[in-house]
Amino acid sequence: MLGLVALLASGGLASPATAAPTPLTVEEQRLDRAVPQEILRRSGFDTAAEEFARALGSAHSYAQAQRVVVRQGSALWQRAVARAQGRGPAGGDLSRDDDRPLYWARLGMTREVRGWEPEFGLGDAQRARLIGALERASRGQEDIRFPRGKGIKRILVTGFDPFTLDRDVRISNPSGATALALDGTVIETEDGPARIETAVFPVRWQDFADGVVERTLRPYLKEVDLFTTVSQGRVGRFDIERTNGAWRGGFPDNDTIGRTETVPVTDPATQPQWTSTTLPYEAIVGASTGRFPVYDNTSVTEIPAGGTEAVVRPEGPTAGSTARAGGGGNYLSNEIAYRATLLRDRLGLHDVLPGGHVHTPVLQFGTGNTDPATGAVTDPEFVRNRLDIVAQVRAIVAVAITSSIS
Repeated sequence: MLGLVALLASGGLASPATAAPTPLTVEEQRLDRAVPQEILRRSGFDTAAEEFARALGSAHSYAQAQRVVVRQGSALWQRAVARAQGRGPAGGDLSRDDDRPLYWARLGMTREVRGWEPEFGLGDAQRARLIGALERASRGQEDIRFPRGKGIKRILVTGFDPFTLDRDVRISNPSGATALALDGTVIETEDGPARIETAVFPVRWQDFADGVVERTLRPYLKEVDLFTTVSQGRVGRFDIERTNGAWRGGFPDNDTIGRTETVPVTDPATQPQWTSTTLPYEAIVGASTGRFPVYDNTSVTEIPAGGTEAVVRPEGPTAGSTARAGGGGNYLSNEIAYRATLLRDRLGLHDVLPGGHVHTPVLQFGTGNTDPATGAVTDPEFVRNRLDIVAQVRAIVAVAITSSIS
């Protein structure tokens, strides 16, 4: 025993209660670049991390720290939603509908937790739990509140963080902007009102392997009337993805990590290679929802039964084939669609719950502002494109819920 005490005293073995701050992630390291700082400054979110650090510094126990991160994370989400929906002060000259202030402010806050050294000591596992709680609260994952009682339909919509930031750190994700714009809003249908609740997900393979999608959606799928996961897809078009595949294609995530493997899920022995949408895709494609065309995308990439080479199947998978890409590819947009629809099916809801994935157009900057090295963080066409995409997602959701209850 004395030997162990001496070893601890000499620094030869770190005590869990006094673990050193953890290194910054790749995402957090991008925060000091000029563009993220400009986005934070021009949105009024540049003080969020500093205010959070002060609140965290007032915590004198781990339990108090837990309460701070949940309260502050939720406040950040609610602030971003209010700004996107035109409530409260604009906080700067950046367009209100912008999703990027939330993303970069959250990273500033997680960075504060990662480097925090409280007097009461903080072990690695405790620090990780605090960051996890902050992530969930600031993404709206803990803020899903559907009204009780009959007479109102319930819709769940998800979006994503910006991604491919090393290609262009100015990037915004219209699916994240959609989540902020639609959270808590109501669509009027012929059958009465429909309430939308939203959440945003990270672009990180490990979070998905750790079950973030299932943990967030499982409590609500049995009570909603429709759900759709949303992400940015192809240039100039919307796609309703008919089929989702159980394959990760390895494209690097926001921490520059790639994964090439079968989508890891619980109970892999019963894991199907494919899942399908139950959204009313024919009605959506046939409706006039906005300026971008909407397609029923049936294409997949598979290895046919008995084969060894991957082939593209424009009309969907063949019997016994192995997935290599769903209609939405083999990145995290395909994976969230696969996980959400697999969860729907495992809950026995395939025949009663409309749900699937919508790919938005790529959000593009205006002509003359396409060079990441010299371009501005925003321009009128960029804002117009994002507003039009958000409005069209809302229209697509309205068509989907109306068609599903008619």
